[in-house]
Order: sequence, then structure tokens, then C-alpha cells
Amino acid sequence: MEQTLILIQCRDEVGLVSSVSQVVARHGMNIITMREFVDETQSLFFARFVCTGLKHEADLIKNRLEEVLPKEALVKVHPPSTKKLAIMVTKEPHCLGDILVRHFFHTLGADVVCVLGNYEVLRSFTEKFGIPFHFVDHVGKNKEDFEKEIHRILLTYEPDYVVLAKFMRVLSPVFIKHYPGRIINIHHSFLPAFVGANPYKQAFVRGVKLIGATAHFVTDDLDEGPIIAQDIRPVNHTYKAEDMRRAGKEIEKSVLIKAISLILEDRVFMTGNKTVVFE
Repeated sequence: MEQTLILIQCRDEVGLVSSVSQVVARHGMNIITMREFVDETQSLFFARFVCTGLKHEADLIKNRLEEVLPKEALVKVHPPSTKKLAIMVTKEPHCLGDILVRHFFHTLGADVVCVLGNYEVLRSFTEKFGIPFHFVDHVGKNKEDFEKEIHRILLTYEPDYVVLAKFMRVLSPVFIKHYPGRIINIHHSFLPAFVGANPYKQAFVRGVKLIGATAHFVTDDLDEGPIIAQDIRPVNHTYKAEDMRRAGKEIEKSVLIKAISLILEDRVFMTGNKTVVFE
């Protein structure tokens, strides 16, 4: 039997789960799984329901839920579906490689529609997987023209999300506004530590005992968007900067793919500069 996914974000009040359950029951549906969270400091309610149901009833169920939920509730009702990803890269292949291999073996859970790079370095690798590669040179262009060219290409693919797989250019607020809550970045440290260039050299000089990576949504505040996933790995005095860099790349791959998986399964809610993640 087909499944219907219901996502709810609204002001908290007594009886919300009961109200949703009654709507679901009246449509002859059964709740298979339910995850809910109340942010008591903000009085906000978040919930993810997976139900048995029919695809054509989605709009009707959404309307019924909006009638019983608090005003201005955000409600999404749809069956799980394959989403489209556009990947943006510079020169480093490790994150892109992990994504494309998973895509090739149909374990990614999404359709990679294109790869855009501001260098040609990763073109031949990308095209081996049958994925279109678009080179957008940043040299000799101002940021506005550079980003307009990228945006024109993305418009032809209409991606659900844009993944910055080690794309080493800072995007402007103008560009980010085209994809609110839809650009995912992997940062080469456990934010907010070691922001900027040469993070592993910084970590080596500092003599850290843990290194990590952070996947987050991109906002106007550089590297300070809502965090989706993080991980760390212990290191010690025997690690040189290059050893830390190699270990860091492995963490970056795993954290980015975890963040992508959570988003593709609609398990991430944005709330201000934070996220609620139902793992």
C-alpha cells in the first residue's frame, strides 16, 4: 500500500497529535510512524507522520489539517518522492565522488541532474558517470555576472536542492535568495572552530585532539547557517597536518552524505538558525 508523508510545523497547543490522528483516521489511513518535538522555549510543534494512504488525497488531507491546526501552520502532505540535486564543485573530488558513486548504484535516493564547477578539473570524472558538467569560469568576472550564469544553468534543471560539494566560492545573498533553505554546504571543520583557509594546518598548529566536519544550510551569514549534521574523529600528537587533512576528508564525505540523506527523507525542519532533525 502506498505511503503518505505528513510534515507539520506550527505553534504548539494542547491536542495537536489527537487532531492530526482524527483527520488521518477519517480518511481511512493508518499512522505507521510518528516523530514529534515541542520547542518549549519558542512554543513550537514539529511532527513527521508516515501513513498508509492514497496519493490523490494529498491536497484534501492538507486542507483538512490546516482547518484543525493553529493559524499559519506549515503543512506538507505528499508521498516520499525522488528529488533532484545539482552539485557545485571546485577542485576537490572526494565529496563529489561519494555522491556520484552512490547515484550510479542507485543508493543515493535522489537524481543528480548536473554538476557545475568553476574549474574544469572534475569534468572528465563527472562525465564518466553520464552526468552533465557545466564549467562556469569565475576569472575576469564580477560576482554578479558569475552567479547569474550559474543561476541560468540551474533554472534549466529545476533542482530541489543545490549541494556545495567543496565549492570554494562565497555565494552572495542575492544568489542564496533564489534557493532559500535549499543550499547545503559541507564545512571543513567542527564549526565554529578554524573558519577560513587551511583549517587542518590551523588544527595542527593548535594541537587539537578532535577534528570534525559540519553540514549546514547556506544563509547570508557565512558558515553560520542552520546545522544539519556534524561528526568528529579523535587525533593525536602523531598526526601531521596532511594526516589530519586525509582524516578530515573522510569525515566530510560521511557528514555530507548523512545530511543529504536526512533532507531527502524529509527529516529536517528549519526553525530560525537551528534545525529539528528526526533521525
